[in-house]
Amino acid sequence: MCGRMAITLPHDAMAQLFAATPANDLPPVPEYNVCPTTRIAAVTREGEARRYRPLRWGFVPRWYRTPSDGPLLINARAETIAEKPAFREAVRARRCLVAFAGFYEWDRADPRAPLPWFVTRTDGAQLVMAGIWQDWQGRDKTGAEVALSGLAIVTCAANAAMARIHDRLPVIVEPADWPLWLGEAGHGAALLMRPCGEDVLTFRRVGTAVNSNRARGEGLVAPVAG
Repeated sequence: MCGRMAITLPHDAMAQLFAATPANDLPPVPEYNVCPTTRIAAVTREGEARRYRPLRWGFVPRWYRTPSDGPLLINARAETIAEKPAFREAVRARRCLVAFAGFYEWDRADPRAPLPWFVTRTDGAQLVMAGIWQDWQGRDKTGAEVALSGLAIVTCAANAAMARIHDRLPVIVEPADWPLWLGEAGHGAALLMRPCGEDVLTFRRVGTAVNSNRARGEGLVAPVAG
């Protein structure tokens, strides 16, 4: 499960990193407690160009009558993504990249007191995750017309380092593989949906303030003893 993130780089730096054209309506950054259903920026391929654009974190299948007509789909499992009716078209035609400073995961060995960890790249670079996206049009609960574009993060089984905390891991895409995931470099994107190397990620305990989705501020990623 991947359910909370932190974004720290300015949008212009992100767009430059991906050689993508930025949209004009990107959400504010930095944001140290990115939660599902919020708008985040992602890289998509449109024709021959890359766009850096806002997408809602929460994939809405086409048959949903409202955005909340079924489960909130923030993750898509790599093992079943090609067969699931909600995802199979998107993974073929609408893949995206999502970059974060890091993500949070909780050690739930004691379910009464889950302990948060902040996971980043060992080399200090951005964590670039595989995602899928699609547009949806319909009505909300009030009957008003709604159009939104949503994404889900692709996850895989955890590697040994991550398995100490959780059994799932976001699919991390290395820079050399960005063109393949975006569909710019032929076929074979399915081969990328695997755990990253054991030395790619580093983990630090952070304070329990992040247990609240209302918490904000850089202090959320500060290390604590534990």
